[in-house]
Amino acid sequence: MSRHFNEVTRTEKIKNWLRTYIKIPRGVIIAISVFPVFLTALFYALRSITGVMDWVVLYISSPVRGFFALLSSIYPFAIMEVISTAAGVFLIYYTIKSIRDTSRRRGKWKLLCKRILPVLVTACYIWGLFNWLWNSGYYSSGFADRYGFSNEGIAIEDLITVTEYFADKANELSVLVERDEEGFYVADRRLMFRNSVYMYRHISNEFPSLKGRLYAPKPMIYSWFMSITGYSGMYFALTGEVMINTHPPGAYMPATVAHEHAHQLGVFAEDEANFVGILACVTAMDIVFEYAGYMSGLNHLLNALKFAGVDPRSGSYNEDWTRIVAGLSEEVQRDREENSVFWATRTTSDTGIGFLDNILTTVAETTNDAVNTIYDGYLKSQNQELGIKSYGACVDLLVEYFILVDMQEPESDE
Repeated sequence: MSRHFNEVTRTEKIKNWLRTYIKIPRGVIIAISVFPVFLTALFYALRSITGVMDWVVLYISSPVRGFFALLSSIYPFAIMEVISTAAGVFLIYYTIKSIRDTSRRRGKWKLLCKRILPVLVTACYIWGLFNWLWNSGYYSSGFADRYGFSNEGIAIEDLITVTEYFADKANELSVLVERDEEGFYVADRRLMFRNSVYMYRHISNEFPSLKGRLYAPKPMIYSWFMSITGYSGMYFALTGEVMINTHPPGAYMPATVAHEHAHQLGVFAEDEANFVGILACVTAMDIVFEYAGYMSGLNHLLNALKFAGVDPRSGSYNEDWTRIVAGLSEEVQRDREENSVFWATRTTSDTGIGFLDNILTTVAETTNDAVNTIYDGYLKSQNQELGIKSYGACVDLLVEYFILVDMQEPESDE
């Protein structure tokens, strides 16, 4: 009883001292509260002007994100995950405390508004900063436009040719990567993470905008959650970090790292980041990255070819797709199957307890659907018309590049 009284007294003394000696003018409080709204409104007013967004990306977004990446690289863990966890715990505590406090006092609605206002202002600052540091890139000149890639579509003959090329390269490299006694891919992930900072050094000679300092990716604490939602990695602009889900099979992981590094280098659109990441892998002069690049590209190309010229409702597949898949090596088939099984079972629980498995599976499937719906809506609201389908839209870029550039026979000196 006495101790509680003393604690209350100390708390009141602190509050009285703050009220007496630290007085913030009301006008300053209003300005601080309104500024993030102005910041966000200004972004929405200017985002349709490509030249302005190009300037923002070049002189504001890229330098600031690079500085954040330098700071966060000091720590081996993902700062974003730590901050998000702390923020989540604090919000739960703050919400419970606010409800408890307001239910015991007069003028509870006024007090509740005072409690909500700081949270809303903080959220507005975060969103405003995110708009200028990341969303601005969705409205700037894209990688494809910058380097003159066309948007005219591709011929099915070219799609078949490039798919065959990727299948042949994947077959060739599949026996060179490290495997265990049963033939499963076991290349060293930590070594791959360290080497990934050099993977753009060759392709950046062809595309100078890809020059820049990279920082090693960080394994995600919440890899299990990323697996449930169906994502293998992410880049967070407010900390400049590349974070990787370490649970999926390793054969495709280097391509995931390359994709997120593309974001780190200022390639914003998902289809372009996939394309650039695959190019970085296949030109990395490292078998681990090369194999992942050809495997990742092969997946996208096969998905595009599967029903090309065929009615999906007929139940049949494109004949060339069937032929190419049948010609894949045993190692490639194993890696593709392992990857497919992993993602197909992420939302399925198997504890052996019927009702519990049903509950956990329903929760996982609902979470997956909700996250994908939210992310799809976010991408579409930021000038990405295809939403999450844009991940597979790199096929046109791959076919155009490898038909026109990479697969051309060198001219004879004779």
